[in-house]
Amino acid sequence: MRVLVIKTTSLGDVIHTLPAITDAARAIPGIRFDWVVEEGFAEIPAWHPAVDRVIPVAVRRWRKSLWQTMRSGEWRTFKQRVSETEYDLVIDAQGLLKSAWLSRYARGSVAGLDSESAREPMASRLYKQKINVPWGQHAVERTRQLFAQALGYRVPEGLGDYGLTPPAAAADAAERADYVVFLHGTTWVTKHWPEVYWRELAERVVAQGLQVKLPWGSLPEQARAQRIAEGLESVQVLPRLPLASIAEVLAGAQACVAVDTGLGHLAAALDVPTLSLFGPTNPGFTGAYGHAQRHLASDFACAPCLRKTCNYQPTPADAQQFDLSKEQPLCFTRLAPERVLAQLHTLMSATRAD
Repeated sequence: MRVLVIKTTSLGDVIHTLPAITDAARAIPGIRFDWVVEEGFAEIPAWHPAVDRVIPVAVRRWRKSLWQTMRSGEWRTFKQRVSETEYDLVIDAQGLLKSAWLSRYARGSVAGLDSESAREPMASRLYKQKINVPWGQHAVERTRQLFAQALGYRVPEGLGDYGLTPPAAAADAAERADYVVFLHGTTWVTKHWPEVYWRELAERVVAQGLQVKLPWGSLPEQARAQRIAEGLESVQVLPRLPLASIAEVLAGAQACVAVDTGLGHLAAALDVPTLSLFGPTNPGFTGAYGHAQRHLASDFACAPCLRKTCNYQPTPADAQQFDLSKEQPLCFTRLAPERVLAQLHTLMSATRAD
């Protein structure tokens, strides 16, 4: 049986689909997958042994210059690649209009979330098989249920297995090097833990005899990493790395501290002990999923707000207690560096004990 999966973005969402692939591979002997994914994340599906062919798309880039996309032949090439195989089933695991639109060019019956379950209900009109998956549960579990209903098996009990075989598998706890990775970059402004907190945490971790490694993926992230590391010999700003190389760095770490970011999900997929920090978002629905994962969520009055822009108006008491020019958004003031360090120690100790 050959199935085409359409899950294009983002990094975390792509990673969240992997346990469903593992479930299906164990439930249906001989099943094989092809996968349509954004070009920037194309390395990830190829690490799963049940995935044969990765078909990259560049919707993010293409829509910025439709005329150039048509002239370059990239769109024609994609349509040829996605239609050259007759699939037993096509699963749109994204539930968006863009993913449903891409599914139209594949040869095979299309399954996807119904109008009550999809993020963009109109997408369900393009599916032959419409599947209801209740909200209110983690994204990994929703995707596992989608695949199980589409392919006709029961979701296995227990925690899902990412099933990855990346370039460098995660080391055993005793073999990991004496460094911690800070995953400080994220997309929403409101998901950023304050930079002054990262700096203080770096100082505290270094004082404990550990090194800190700082990856980055954009120039603003590089600048922030350099400010965090300034004057600290045991804090290393890494060069810009492809995902495979970042996976190697993560796999060798004692632990990670992460905001709500795609690389945090990659660390979880590699079974790296990770402490994830949540302000405006809800870890119960999209938090790092897997073994040795700990979520530290703000209990600020308006959290989680699920907003990309903070609408909270600081009070006079807030202004007296916090530096409003540096400690923003204020929901993260509940996750002070000393509290994060204590939780990090607990996580690392528990991992060593296991």
